[in-house]
Amino acid sequence: MAQRTTPFLVFQVTCGLAAAFLCAALLVACSIGGPGANTGSLNPDPNKPSVKIALLVPLSAQGQPGVIAKSLKQAAELALFERDNPNLQLIVKDDRGTPDGAKIAAEDVLKSGATLIMGPLFAKSVSAVAPVARKANVPVVAFSNDRQVAGNGVYLLSFQPTPEIVRVVEYAARQGKRRYAALIPQDAFGRIAEAVFKDAVSRSGGTIVALETYAGSANAMLEPLRKISEAIRTAEAEGAAVDALFVPGGQESLEVLGRLLPQAQIDTQQVKLIGTGGMDYPNAGRDAGLIGAWYPGPDPRGWSDFAQRYANSYGQSPPRIASLSYDAVNLAIALAGGSDGQRYTQATLTRANAYTGVDGAFRLLPDGTADRSLAILEVQKFGAAIVDAAPSTANPPPAATSGKGFSIFNLNLLNFQ
Repeated sequence: MAQRTTPFLVFQVTCGLAAAFLCAALLVACSIGGPGANTGSLNPDPNKPSVKIALLVPLSAQGQPGVIAKSLKQAAELALFERDNPNLQLIVKDDRGTPDGAKIAAEDVLKSGATLIMGPLFAKSVSAVAPVARKANVPVVAFSNDRQVAGNGVYLLSFQPTPEIVRVVEYAARQGKRRYAALIPQDAFGRIAEAVFKDAVSRSGGTIVALETYAGSANAMLEPLRKISEAIRTAEAEGAAVDALFVPGGQESLEVLGRLLPQAQIDTQQVKLIGTGGMDYPNAGRDAGLIGAWYPGPDPRGWSDFAQRYANSYGQSPPRIASLSYDAVNLAIALAGGSDGQRYTQATLTRANAYTGVDGAFRLLPDGTADRSLAILEVQKFGAAIVDAAPSTANPPPAATSGKGFSIFNLNLLNFQ
């Protein structure tokens, strides 16, 4: 999340120790590290009032949440350093990864004068922060991927499945795909994906020939896939071949699918695989059956450039979600020049002009979701290639296709609930 390869490249850091130390020292000037409340800015102008923004992340959480929290903090610092707005102060607060911790953290940063809250990461923590921030008339730009917490002053920067599915189905239809099969997981995401997929196919004038669901285990995919295979063969025998197989999901399920496709005798050279952003993971093309699959995602070149700068600054490549924190700070900086009380209102946050982020153009919508400009990528043996460029601006999805959802843009390693 390189040019013609997957955006999840691990970058080799070649800068010398002196350069790395200098960059790290400059970043420390932006925002002091470590759990707890921290503030920072570069050379503030004493003649201008500071604009304070806050970042709530679970810095003290154990395991992967703590690692991700650190990356979100560092990406925010990188944005602050690169843009160098001397009158923007970043307050970093540890929310401990719990609703109670998030509520306390929000109360603390609001007392410190924060006019915009970025984070938290987990949906339950967002729910705990929302009423506190709403009472203070301070908006929340959160990183949760659960759409149920969006709205009424809470905006999600995460990728959502509805526009992803609409985008890939519309592209498939333009390429002449009209008859579809689908293999969908039996979970919350699957229920959303199924509803959006059916609507998108109908809108494109297509037909769903077969749709099967499966539970979480690898063995559970066998029988549904066998039924899909039978339906594909029957349709072909009747002279109405299936054009595409929709397989929403992430790395874990797609790796299983890749192993099972040959057994199911589904020829993906004849039946095009289409998926969601969860198909964007390293080495997807090592499974021959996945080569040629289409999926929606941002132009990987933006991520590649950001990840290289991050690696040069911190000595390691960032997790994919780090771009959300970087973009949140850049959004805050873009609006920081407004007058007091007007910088981060709903009208300004949801402005018609799209923001430019690591992952391309995006807009915040009044319902609290983010609309993003997505490309269509194709899985190749080594990495992925853009087969349809992202539009220059983000366009809101059709109203009938919006609904509750959460992103699976390669966040399957952790369910941000």
